[in-house]
Amino acid sequence: MNFPADLKYTKDHEWVRIEGDIATVGITDFAQSELGDIVYVDVNTVGDTVEKEAVFGTVEAVKTVSDLFMPVSGEILELNDGLESTPETVNKDPYGGGWMIKIRLSNPADIDGLLSADAYKALVGA
Repeated sequence: MNFPADLKYTKDHEWVRIEGDIATVGITDFAQSELGDIVYVDVNTVGDTVEKEAVFGTVEAVKTVSDLFMPVSGEILELNDGLESTPETVNKDPYGGGWMIKIRLSNPADIDGLLSADAYKALVGA
């Protein structure tokens, strides 16, 4: 299982890549493996400002639907449109082509509450 050290993580299994005031968000390799084959990603919050820990969408797998939680507060700028036609990209490349949203941070201090790769690895028992 992959835990890139340059990312931050949440206890809800989202990852965050911070670049200036823009954050890219997706679900972790652990999360996609637990969900199984992903068949749909639903995010209807583009343009909205969403608070940390609020639901910003859902991911649907063959067996279940899971909420997606905001790891940091911010305005959702972009949805990965490629996931509409190929949601399985989340399974194949969760940290690359399987990203879900890009947001503009509204509270950079939120980053301090995120987990390091080692802390997330410990959380999931890897």
